[in-house]
Amino acid sequence: MILESFNLQNKVAIVTGCNTGLGQAIALGLAEAGCKVVGVNRSAPVQTMEKMEAAGYEFLDLRADLIKQDGIADIIKETLQRFNKIDILVNNAGIIRREDAFDFSEENWDDVMNVNTKTAFFMSQAVAKQFIAQKQGGKIINIASMLSFQGGIRVPSYTASKSALMGITKAMANEWAKFSINVNAIAPGYMATNNTTALRADEARNTAILERIPAERWGTPEDIAGPCVFLASEAANYIHGYTIAVDGGWLAR
Repeated sequence: MILESFNLQNKVAIVTGCNTGLGQAIALGLAEAGCKVVGVNRSAPVQTMEKMEAAGYEFLDLRADLIKQDGIADIIKETLQRFNKIDILVNNAGIIRREDAFDFSEENWDDVMNVNTKTAFFMSQAVAKQFIAQKQGGKIINIASMLSFQGGIRVPSYTASKSALMGITKAMANEWAKFSINVNAIAPGYMATNNTTALRADEARNTAILERIPAERWGTPEDIAGPCVFLASEAANYIHGYTIAVDGGWLAR
């Protein structure tokens, strides 16, 4: 049955940045599909833990500051101590700093590049090594952005980091596909999350954005969960190095 290829029963998934929004929806979607989920956050993902517990899903809460890479080994170690394996990694954690390009600071550049690109790469490297040790392959899913394709305004380091993330998704896929490791990415469009509350409240900007989206609505975090479950499943076994835009048709316009 084709539906069996989407089954993630007893798979172990690490999801970074899952305390709210897209990450929370991804973590819950993977859990609903059968995964045991490891959430990696800088602060306690209280709401996510409550939802996981209420639904009876297995969830391991780990703490790390992903601006640095020195906690990666501990994340792998603690996951293996609890679940004995890793099957899926979702690099969702990301930060953004807004400042005119003329004035953009080195600190704002380095912090964003560290979390969004450098940590995502070295998390992927560490998990890929574990996949190879397990001899069963695995799935790595990076959360990219519309700014993997476009330039944006006042977010030079974010644009650079998300463009780089799409690039290294291809680079890792090229090297690791032979080990049955699938590396792909999802690029969300305009999503109704806490980060876009002010934008949606601005009537002029909200109208302009909706006029550009063929689907005529903002995306929801749940719109990202389905594609993530798909890329994490055996149904996506022959997809390598691709970035799926989940944008309501924004790029097609």
